[in-house]
Amino acid sequence: MIVSRAPLRISFAGGITDIPQYYENADYGAVLSTTINKYIYVTVNKKFDEKIRVSYSKTEIVDSVDELEHPIVRECLKYMNITNGIEITSIGDIPSGNGLGSSSTFTVALLHALYRYKDRYPTKEQIANDACYIEMDVLGEPIGKQDQYASAFGGLNYIRFYENKVCVEPINISNDIRDKLNNNLMLFHIGKSCPAKDVLKNQVMEIKDKLFEITELKHIAKDMGNLLTYNSTNMFIKFGELLDAQWKIKRKMNGVSNKEIDDTYNLSKTYGSLGGKICGAGGRGFLLLYCDRKDLIINFMQQKGFKEVKFSFEDKGSEIIYDGWNNKLYQQGTRKSKEATTKQKRII
Repeated sequence: MIVSRAPLRISFAGGITDIPQYYENADYGAVLSTTINKYIYVTVNKKFDEKIRVSYSKTEIVDSVDELEHPIVRECLKYMNITNGIEITSIGDIPSGNGLGSSSTFTVALLHALYRYKDRYPTKEQIANDACYIEMDVLGEPIGKQDQYASAFGGLNYIRFYENKVCVEPINISNDIRDKLNNNLMLFHIGKSCPAKDVLKNQVMEIKDKLFEITELKHIAKDMGNLLTYNSTNMFIKFGELLDAQWKIKRKMNGVSNKEIDDTYNLSKTYGSLGGKICGAGGRGFLLLYCDRKDLIINFMQQKGFKEVKFSFEDKGSEIIYDGWNNKLYQQGTRKSKEATTKQKRII
């Protein structure tokens, strides 16, 4: 048995600039994001018979790959040239469809597990690139590349998207700044959102008409990265203000917000929030808020019936946590797998 896990992500700014319709017609797209300690786990095992068994929110048992209903599993198996005799299961810390990149995270975790199942050791770049290929080129999903690269690499990164390459630049900050930033952020579930692809279809149509505004989101992502990198004066206050600035731009796009979200966001500012955003394409899902005074915000959000989900930043990205082929259990902080990343700029 092989067990992989890949982290979900929170994107601070730059969303939609990772979509080809934007970066292929601009200099580049850019996102600032971090992965968090909420994961999707995938197990892969050789099946006793020659059938294929896939278990997720439903269970499929089929004789051939082409019979599978789950599109990502079907195409990943084809891509890896695995035709039968395999069992795949998946579970997640947070349900899918809530704006934390779960679909692409699942693709990353699945590909990583399948590579190890075939006794291959891919780089982070290869996993992310393959996940984009499966979702965007093979399945034709109207999505971008930020989720795949964030989940594969892990950590707090400034990621740039070009027509023929992607650059992942880690934002190296001290533990004190990292802890303070993490502590100032709160994540509230305000209701299951519709799939990102459904919202993005409409947003993609707006790119030409709102090119200036979308480009400003890219610039805010860069400003946030610089703010943290160079430890600027009043850094934490300015970070919240930049979150607020990107929200004011992003909420004008189709499907991002609604009256309930607007009212909740505006009221949260009266209780001490400096800024925030809807995670993912929009509509519902998770609302990220940034503030120093948490008690008033928590009481306000609890009164509205919104659940807080506590999280921490993580920096490992996709990893194999159990390798049954080689009888290895990979423990946090005690063993590094072969695909461990470096803290250097990575260019694909």
